[in-house]
Amino acid sequence: MATRVGIILAGGTGSRVGLSIPKQLIKIAGKTVMEHTIEIFQNSDAIDEIFVLMHPDHIAVAEQIASNYPKVTKVIAGGESRNETTQRALAALQEYPADTKLMTHDAVRPLLADRIIRDCIDALDNYDAVDVAIASADTIIEVDDDRVITEIPPRHRMRRGQTPQAFRLGTLVDAYRRAWEDPAFVATDDCTVVLRYRPDKPIYVVEGSDHNVKITEPIDIFIADKLFQIGSSAAPAPTEPGAYHTALAGKVVVVLGGSYGIGADIAELATGFGATAHCYSRSGTGTHIDRAEDVEAAFADAFEKSGRIDYIVVTAGVLSRGKLADVPMDEIIDGIRVNYVGPVLAARCGLKYLQESQGQLLFFTSSSYTRGRASYSVYSSCKAAVVNLTQALADEWSDIGVRVNCINPERTATPMRSKAFGAEPEGSLLSSKAVALTSMDVLLSNLTGHVVDVRRMDSEGGLSRTELEARRISEALAKAESGEGFDSEI
Repeated sequence: MATRVGIILAGGTGSRVGLSIPKQLIKIAGKTVMEHTIEIFQNSDAIDEIFVLMHPDHIAVAEQIASNYPKVTKVIAGGESRNETTQRALAALQEYPADTKLMTHDAVRPLLADRIIRDCIDALDNYDAVDVAIASADTIIEVDDDRVITEIPPRHRMRRGQTPQAFRLGTLVDAYRRAWEDPAFVATDDCTVVLRYRPDKPIYVVEGSDHNVKITEPIDIFIADKLFQIGSSAAPAPTEPGAYHTALAGKVVVVLGGSYGIGADIAELATGFGATAHCYSRSGTGTHIDRAEDVEAAFADAFEKSGRIDYIVVTAGVLSRGKLADVPMDEIIDGIRVNYVGPVLAARCGLKYLQESQGQLLFFTSSSYTRGRASYSVYSSCKAAVVNLTQALADEWSDIGVRVNCINPERTATPMRSKAFGAEPEGSLLSSKAVALTSMDVLLSNLTGHVVDVRRMDSEGGLSRTELEARRISEALAKAESGEGFDSEI
């Protein structure tokens, strides 16, 4: 029996966001809000089992969504209030041991970090109740019914509560038992129930995150969408050692822009891992990505040779810097056609192949997409358009099983960058092989609608896993090519 259970509370109706559907069924970045949230728990090693509590009018939709996630074992109709919904979850857990670690989370918080889940579960080793909160940047005031200030608490002790909240099952069950015996019982969350009815149980607070937003008001949809867009994901969990060959055996990768740089490295990795890679580019095969007939011919050629196309990767791009008024018009048009029209054509021409294989389309953007910058007006605006294209297509194609994602590497050592910027300090740039490795991890993931950041350094200032692993795999591939044998664990 599971010892760590995640309870996803999705009983809201969406009335405050002004929609005819529950807010948890709004689509952001190619999936419903609830799907994003369930996926976080599904992918967390700290959770063994998931219950979904859904508004009674939408149980069938919730069951259909939940069927895609193996850890979801129950879909239960929610109650009239948050507390009644939690009580229904507790009723479904009545056969579970009292020391079961239980976590309740709002379905409409789709940007929860796995770090928070793990911190909460770990904290239950020493506490029976755990909350999640962040410091308040604003002064908190208390007012009376006439909106007159009655108290201004010290801000350094104030926190803004979030979810998840975590409990030992027996503690939460007992707190609710006592609460329902109180005629005046009112609470907006589960920690309040424990605080009032089991005051002997200290509630530990785990540090939350500003990104862990709750979709309640119309503006929250916009904020959540932008948070997904400006760095929706770190790289997905790395593919397990030895799994690249298994996952890529018999697969076919088409790279548009694969004559050098990131595209060539992706093709090399794919081939080394047992896939078939076909590369097309202006300089290598005379393929102009901004010409529909060229793109169609490239896909037809790859399909004729291999009989399928599982992944399409678009790395082709041009970088022209300069003030808009000074850049020749033909360079502007060429930049727009290659950097934006090209990805659009790749999507239009490649859809039929990816639909047949249930594959993935992978684009590339640039850190300049988040903010227009002087001398990058055309380039950065095209890269922003590619991000919007990614999310739009992920939504548009979600029902046919075709995934769309976008890689956002920081400054990377590529021939295109060298041509634009000249020599740069050694070690200051991300390697193109590291970007290629993360690209492979994304292609092998279930992500869709995500903008995946790739960084050279990790949060502690050391080389990232991406860089270190890319170097190791690159060395292994080089040995294999020289006849020294290939490490079967790669």
